[in-house]
Amino acid sequence: MTLIPEIKPGQSLELLKELHILTRDGKINQDTRRKLKQVYHLYQFIEPLLKDLGQSPDQFSIVDHGAGKSYLGFILYDLFLKPQLEGHIYGIETRADLVIKSQELAKKLGYPRMTFLNQSVEESITSSDLPGHIGMVTALHACNTATDDAIDFGLKKNAKYFVLVPCCQAEVAAEFRQTKNKIRGKNVLSEIWRHPIHTREFGSHITNVLRCLRLESQGYQVTVTELVGWEHSMKNELIIAQYKDLPRKHPQEKLKVLIEELGLEGLSHRFIN
Repeated sequence: MTLIPEIKPGQSLELLKELHILTRDGKINQDTRRKLKQVYHLYQFIEPLLKDLGQSPDQFSIVDHGAGKSYLGFILYDLFLKPQLEGHIYGIETRADLVIKSQELAKKLGYPRMTFLNQSVEESITSSDLPGHIGMVTALHACNTATDDAIDFGLKKNAKYFVLVPCCQAEVAAEFRQTKNKIRGKNVLSEIWRHPIHTREFGSHITNVLRCLRLESQGYQVTVTELVGWEHSMKNELIIAQYKDLPRKHPQEKLKVLIEELGLEGLSHRFIN
């Protein structure tokens, strides 16, 4: 078979076929070439974190929440964990049929250090199928509060790293709609979300701001960037957090003030631990 220059050395062609990046006859077209570029773009952010985790085998575990077809997990395993002696990837997904398909694919490809669990995030926190300490938590396009659930999980598991690409945040926007009349006469900032389209967009934006502050309030260093070229989704904000035991008082205070100023006290339980 003719080598395709875009594909990294050692990459499983069988996996790329299963993920529909390569056609069944091993070819690549313009659409799948773009998809492959997107995959590698995300991987370049995660690879240095995996190298760091690999220095401490007891921390070398990755949990992917809302795994779906475990697209991300398989790519990470194939590109990084496959030649390693250590490291384990867990895919957490509530749809049993997808879990079964991922289990079958991992067996077919010979990826023994991949485990797929049909559990909710809440169930996974106390599950005996998962280690007590997790090195990295990922959540790629986990809808609405699923990203917050993944953060809950990671904090309880003392995760060293978070890699989050949030999606479809609606909870804060709904709270804005409920409190709009009460806040409007008291705070000129309410003009930012007075119109419905602004309510939705600002609600989505401020959700990620609160998430970042929440992580900082727990001692994490947070970086926010953009998944450039992630054309298949407008939700391309990438949040990466690393635990460094940083001072917590200042971000905790900012988080409380921001929630009060925006009239989001009804959601304080989600962002303030």
